[in-house]
Amino acid sequence: MESFAAQCGYCTPGMLMAAKALLDRNSSPSRSEIVEAISGNICRCTGYEPIIKAILSVAAGGGAKRA
Repeated sequence: MESFAAQCGYCTPGMLMAAKALLDRNSSPSRSEIVEAISGNICRCTGYEPIIKAILSVAAGGGAKRA
């Protein structure tokens, strides 16, 4: 929410699952690794950049806490 990555909500469940799976495997992914991890999800609202920034923020410890 802090990065305005969720808009219509259509892609949100898939993006969250892909991001969690990536961060479980790699706690400090690169931008290109994030792009690869979410590449199977289609988002028509954000243009992906806010989603990528949100995942980078979480990885850096600046976002929501992971369970």
